Formats: sequence, structure tokens, C-alpha cells
Amino acid sequence: MSGPLRAVIADDQALVRTGFRMILSADGIEVAAEAADGAEAVAAVRSTRPDVVLMDIRMPRMDGIEATRQIMSGGANETRVVILTTYDLDHYVYAALTAGASGFLLKDVSPEHLVAAVRLVRSGDALLAPTITRRLIERFAPRDEAKADLHRDLSELTPRELEVLRLLATGLSNAELADRLTLSATTVKTHVARILSKLGLRDRVQAVVLAYETGLISPGGPSGTS
Repeated sequence: MSGPLRAVIADDQALVRTGFRMILSADGIEVAAEAADGAEAVAAVRSTRPDVVLMDIRMPRMDGIEATRQIMSGGANETRVVILTTYDLDHYVYAALTAGASGFLLKDVSPEHLVAAVRLVRSGDALLAPTITRRLIERFAPRDEAKADLHRDLSELTPRELEVLRLLATGLSNAELADRLTLSATTVKTHVARILSKLGLRDRVQAVVLAYETGLISPGGPSGTS
């Protein structure tokens, strides 16, 4: 991907914004704008069209979850949202993931990890190990089972793609999927890409969330079963 990486920092604490700006700028990442609340974040994204947004959850006027939802609702929008949180299993993080966020970071993240995370998300990858996603979803997904509007039809997937999605949701990496299914790494990547494309998903995190919310795999159930 060409061009300078551009980011927006949304946090109601000025010191946090300043610290993150210094870290990103020192590594050549342009901070296109800062926002002190969710409404400002949405406006900043629409006016600057950044690659990545670092989004705090608890902010005045509009929280980070609603801001993420509004940012992600913009069809062709390629901006990725990374949630900033104080707790690694905050139930707000789950809500943000279902709203379209590509992962989350703890606010005490090291400068090196922050920079690496922003670059990773900009490349199109999800900033969350599937195993962590699964733990998060298993803890909070049962509370949202009644939200039928979150469920999607999986009928477009082939039997093999359903199998790949089910295993992906248990936390297997592409290499582990290839080994389990006796396929090449390239073939697995192709299956994952087709799954994301057919279901209109942005990344693996969204695929894992969807696998649980559609009942393809059950929270608390044995790995690899539905």
C-alpha cells in the first residue's frame, strides 16, 4: 500500500492524545486530526479520511462504540478502527468489535507495539489474535443472542468454506488451518479471503464474531464444533 500512513486519535484525555501523537509522528505516521469525543472523531474521519483511528471507548457526547458504528457505516470507507481500552476484557470492547472495529489495544501499550499495531491494521490485517477474540466472545456473546439483526445468512459459503470459518473461529492460524485440513497455506488464504468477501466482512475478527453470532460455533462449546 503506497502513500504515508495517516491516523486520527480520539480520546478525551489531552495527555493521551499528545503522547500517542508524539509516538506515531516519531515513526513517520501522520496524525491527520485529534478528537476529544466520538462526535469529533466521526467528523474528523469524514474530513480527513485517515487509514486508522485510535478510538477511546468512554468519551463524552458520543462514545467510541457509536462513533465506530457511524464510521463503519460509510460503505466504501476504508478506515480501520482500533479501540483503546483500560481493560483487556471490557465488555465494551465486544460491542465495539460487533460495530466494526478491527481490534483493540490497552492504553498502556508500548510505543513499539502501538506503531506496529497501526501499521498492521493499515495493511488489512486484524489486530487481535483469534484466540483472544474467542475468549472475549465466549464471555459476552450470550448476552447478544437475541439480536437477530446481527445474524447473517451463511448459505453462500461452500461446505469447505464453512469448515474453514468454523475452525478459524476456534482460534487456529492459517498455518494451523492448513495442517488440520491438509491444504497449502495459499489455499487456506484463498478460502479465508473468499469467506470475508462473500459475507462482506472486513477482517478475521469480524469473521470470528459472526461465527458465534450465527450459531456456527457455540460459546463455551468444544473447539471446532457447532
